[in-house]
Amino acid sequence: MADLRRMAIFAAVVEHGSLSAAGRQLGMSTSAVSQQLRTLEQSFGVTLLHRSTRKISLSDAGQRFAVHCKAMVVAADAAEAQLRLAHDAPTGQLRISAPVGFARLVAPALAPMLAANAGLTLHLMVADEMIDLIEARIDLALRAGRLADSSWSARRLCALDTVLCAAPALLARRAPVQAPADLLRHDWLGLPRDGAGLELELSAPGKPVEQLRIEPRITSNNQLSLQQMCGAGLGIAQLVRADVDDDLRSGRLVAVLPEWHSRTFPIWAVTPQRDAQPAKVRHAIEALQSYLRSVPGASV
Repeated sequence: MADLRRMAIFAAVVEHGSLSAAGRQLGMSTSAVSQQLRTLEQSFGVTLLHRSTRKISLSDAGQRFAVHCKAMVVAADAAEAQLRLAHDAPTGQLRISAPVGFARLVAPALAPMLAANAGLTLHLMVADEMIDLIEARIDLALRAGRLADSSWSARRLCALDTVLCAAPALLARRAPVQAPADLLRHDWLGLPRDGAGLELELSAPGKPVEQLRIEPRITSNNQLSLQQMCGAGLGIAQLVRADVDDDLRSGRLVAVLPEWHSRTFPIWAVTPQRDAQPAKVRHAIEALQSYLRSVPGASV
């Protein structure tokens, strides 16, 4: 283990270019640094540094050795940082981005964490468009569905079921929906898809999978708006069960073809970096995952 410390001293000498500069950085005298280097060279029987009264230079063996000593120091610093992070309490400003439809879930998910950490503040940016996390200084973004390739780190929090919904008044005045093919005779609400239409895949126990391509009559880039228009009887919509659970329980909306299941939406926590996450981000991800997995229609 003593050699590991001497290797770190050697790496500091190489980094700073002199024994005295390395000594100042390490809190050691120049003579103590020199002694540690001599002991290291004697231990391995190899000359690492050529010394003169004015400068030092690396031997061939010293150049190769320095690369690995530097890597050792970097690894040790990373290990120490991980230990510090493990004990850090969440502090500072936590900047989160979430789609409009999911923003209402952030408050109950993070309320215990905010109550327990007086030094933590929250800035919630609500936007359905994909924003640049670096430019907007976002610590954590909630994203749904398939993610585009990027250098950002993504952690799956849960998956949320969807349900086909309609207002009771709409179903009362239009043709009944008894099979998937009947859906084609109704008006639909959906997200804009650049002319691609809505690809609907339905499955039911003991029945073949049904795939339908539907052209929505009304489109919006906002899930909350689609939910409101669905409640107004303007069409059928595929909505996240967690969002419409209260409406379904109250009867404001009804499930269409409830025995048929449509797709689920994976929910992701996206961060600008994968390693050395600050405590505020790590704790927020854990809190969000725990809460989201408890909402109606959620699964791992």
